[in-house]
Formats: sequence, structure tokens, C-alpha cells
Amino acid sequence: MMIYAIFSFFYNTIILMSYHAPRKRFGQHFLTNTQVIQHIISAIAPNTEQHLVEIGPGKGALTLPLLESGCQLDVIELDRDLIQWLDEKALSFKQLRVHQADVLNFDFKQFQQPFRVVGNLPYNISTPLLFHLLANASDIIQDMTFMLQKEVVERMVAVPSSSQYGRLSVMLQYHCQIEKLFDVSPDAFYPPPKVNSSIVQLIPYAKPPVEVISLKHFAKIVTQAFSQRRKTLRNTLKTVLDIKDIESVGINPQARAETLTLEEFANLANKHSELKL
Repeated sequence: MMIYAIFSFFYNTIILMSYHAPRKRFGQHFLTNTQVIQHIISAIAPNTEQHLVEIGPGKGALTLPLLESGCQLDVIELDRDLIQWLDEKALSFKQLRVHQADVLNFDFKQFQQPFRVVGNLPYNISTPLLFHLLANASDIIQDMTFMLQKEVVERMVAVPSSSQYGRLSVMLQYHCQIEKLFDVSPDAFYPPPKVNSSIVQLIPYAKPPVEVISLKHFAKIVTQAFSQRRKTLRNTLKTVLDIKDIESVGINPQARAETLTLEEFANLANKHSELKL
């Protein structure tokens, strides 16, 4: 079944490419390497008992193999020209539902029951989309498996005191367990992007690894601390916490944001919350 799905995808991609040129404004780079496709499907390991949501199905590189697994599949696509092809596929696969929508404005709560998310995300919207998903449906998302720009994935999994560690690292690691799975070279796409890609999997925590009084205050502290990377906390946080406040939670005011752990950011945020109460 998997082999059939891969070859079916390859045939359909050739047909679709004949009339649909990739659109730069949508950030379209279509995955065409069958080995990479199979590797991704194996990492997702869908089955008939699961509900999956695919973001940006494009020409069906992942869509058709996912459907062959028998899973319930909702796909969200913005490009109207691709919607017609997807609607035609829905006639053959009754478990497929097609949504023509801007994913950044999509209401994921409508699914109500737990679901998994997959997608080859347009790189220009990947970060806001991740935060949109977590803000609106983290309680019903089982996991998320995405193709993203390699540099973004490295920032997501970065540890303190590394050059990639920043706001994205801290905020996503508060919400999810994150694992980089493997890299994908530009020649796996048409047209080839100018950057390397990686497959990453995120599993939202039922309970975050650190406790924060206010997620709003936590986000504010993290954002402000990283606003000027080379400056110390004494300078970046001076409008919200003074030196004594920072020292009271066991942190050196001369430290920089890039050296702090998730727990230390939580302690600073909680101190800020206490002062606001």
C-alpha cells in the first residue's frame, strides 16, 4: 500500500506540475523525493484509529500516503488552484476533508477531538503558525511533525549558552517536548529552496516542565531578556525587575539571557507576577 501511494503521488505530481507553477508568494517548494516522503511517513506512522490535520498539502506529497494509511485526514490549503485537485481526491477518499483557508486564521478548536498535525510548512509563516497552534489547540493536539528550515529547528532544540538559543527555544520548550528527526537537502524539492530543511516533532506537554504564575508575564520576560542579546539582565529587564528582584531568585543580574535555563526564566517571570499582584 505504501509503495502504491508513493508511485501514485509521483504520477499525480507530474500531471499537476504541468499546469501549476510554484507560487513564490505562498512560499511553495513542493517535496518530490520519494525516499524522503517515505521516511517522513514512517516517522509519523499514521493508522486507521487516528485523526490527522495536514497543513499546506500542496501537490499531495504527504497527503496520498497518509490517506493510504486509512487515517481520518483534514487538509488546510490556501492556494485555490490546488484546492480543485484536492477536492477531486476527496471523491476517492471519503475520509478526506478539504479546507480552503489561511492557516494563521484557522480555528483548530472546531475539531474538538484529539488530533495530530503534519505539514511541509511555508518557512515565512512557520514561527507564527507554531504559536497559533499552541495558543489555540495545545490541549487537543497529540503531536506535530513538520518540515521546517533547518536553522529554525536548530533554534527550537537549542540549549542554554549555545549560539542558537533564544526566545523561540525557551517558549517552545516550555510548551513541548521537541526532537529533531533528520535533515532534508534542497534537491528534494521543486523548486529547490535556498536553505536546508529538517523534520522536527513536537509533543505538547500535559503539564509544562516548569510552573509559571502568568504565561503572559513569562512571555514578556523572555521577549524582553532576548531583545538585546549582548546586554545583561540588569539592562534588558530594568523596566520590569530591578537588581534586587533578579538576585532574590538566585540569578546574577550580570548574566545574559542566552545563559539562563527554562527554570530560571520561570523564576524571573514569577517574581514579576508577584510584584504585579
